Amino acid sequence: MARFLAGVASALLLVTAGFFLWTGLARRDPSIPSPPTALAASSGAAPSAEAPVAADAPQATERTREQKRFDRYDHDRNGRIDRDEYLLARHKNFAKLDTNGDGRLSFEEYAAKAITKFGGADADHSGTLDRAEFATTRVVRKSKPRCAPAAGLAKAPAAPSDEGDEGQ
Repeated sequence: MARFLAGVASALLLVTAGFFLWTGLARRDPSIPSPPTALAASSGAAPSAEAPVAADAPQATERTREQKRFDRYDHDRNGRIDRDEYLLARHKNFAKLDTNGDGRLSFEEYAAKAITKFGGADADHSGTLDRAEFATTRVVRKSKPRCAPAAGLAKAPAAPSDEGDEGQ
């Protein structure tokens, strides 16, 4: 039993010594640069016209995403969403699809956009799409920039165009 207790005590002593050694080595090394500070504090001078100022930055609102979503549905702003308010967007979408206004949605009305897209892509009017024609039906999505470019950054030079060189 004494050997077991001696082993546990020596293991704890080794772990404690390792911890102190690790924290001692982890202290601030002068060769490691300090983390960047705020832009205004690091410049030390008055902000220039190109440098963004913290006071000019847009402030986030206190409303949460769910509050905004609730407000989009609550049209009469009474703090409650009734069934008609909840289904209003669906009624509008249905009305767009129900082109003849009979209150019924036929397959042709439902698929009108796809039928039009197929007709536009079928260049040879064969009733079928080959690989090249099918490639024209691809949905092109524009990606939104995640953040606005900084005001002080210079724009990339424009590529030379061939349009103005005809008279030279």
